[in-house]
Amino acid sequence: MPGSAEQSATVLTRSRVRISDLAESLGLTKGTVSRALNDYPDISEATRLRVRRKAEAMGYRPMAQAQAIRTGRTRALGLVLQADEDGSQQPFLSDFLEGVTLAASAENWTTTVAAASPTEEMEAVLNRLVEERKADGFILPRTRTVDRRALLLRKLDVPFVLFGRVQDSDGCAWFDILGEDAMRDAVLRLARQGHRRIGFINGSASYFFTVLRDQGFRAGMAQAGLALDESLILKDAMSREAGALCTARLLSHPEPPTAIVFAVDGAALGAYDATEEAGLTIGRDLSIIGYDGIPESRWMRPALTSFGVDRRMAGARLAGLLLRRIRGEAPETLRETAPACLQVGGSDGPPSLTSAQIAARVARHETQISS
Repeated sequence: MPGSAEQSATVLTRSRVRISDLAESLGLTKGTVSRALNDYPDISEATRLRVRRKAEAMGYRPMAQAQAIRTGRTRALGLVLQADEDGSQQPFLSDFLEGVTLAASAENWTTTVAAASPTEEMEAVLNRLVEERKADGFILPRTRTVDRRALLLRKLDVPFVLFGRVQDSDGCAWFDILGEDAMRDAVLRLARQGHRRIGFINGSASYFFTVLRDQGFRAGMAQAGLALDESLILKDAMSREAGALCTARLLSHPEPPTAIVFAVDGAALGAYDATEEAGLTIGRDLSIIGYDGIPESRWMRPALTSFGVDRRMAGARLAGLLLRRIRGEAPETLRETAPACLQVGGSDGPPSLTSAQIAARVARHETQISS
């Protein structure tokens, strides 16, 4: 019996495909095959794909620990999420993670996901992951106007790619959705419907997309030939509660808008609460258009017209860009954008009331409530 155990061990050992087996099958040197499998930049993409396909066909599986020691890579993409109190990460999270992990897995890489609590410094978490070599590079979602995560990783010379753009683009790779174009198109859509007095409720000033979407809204107003009233432009609304407060402010304006564009759907949901409180109806008395295409927007009555984001696609593109960055491509060559897609609901349409009539309806309703 001991002899048969030894024979089994020998069979198992011999059944494992070695790198020398791959090299012989491909007619390449072991060094070339090894460098192709470990994504060295001096190996052409054609050779790398050829080696990987043969490795998959032959069932070759590298020993992860030995590979990490040899190359200094863990073959893991890092993603650190901030557990924000306003829940700004939540709308895109599950689909986004699926896109990242599937794209990484297709390249035989894994994904390391960590979270920083609201009281925890994001930079401390990133530092720890870098020191512990938990990832070879990082995806940074929801870029800030001044993004300290990017500054830190750039200082540490660790590859990263941003989901969004930043004010200081030096050394930054990114993938972003053109939210500014969506804001412009939202204004133009409302203008074609006959709206002339349009409000804008923007997101938090700490995010760089807020700057871009403000520019897009203003560009839309100028292109439509509409007068811009700064008193109808509010910001810092990321949640339903904040959106309700901002909508109520605009409806109590002496000359309220007949339509409102929202930078994020989370705030747009609050408009349903504020209009009900004011005795108005979304889609009939007040038109609104949002941005993000979150599932909750389809559940509203009427459904929210919104510019949707393909979060799964975004995650996959970011993973692909990060892998290219890790393999040595310059960040300036890794900058991509894509358009948002209009999802038509029932929350917008031609104005049925003038600005003056909305003001009168709101005032009358408030009088009825208080009496």
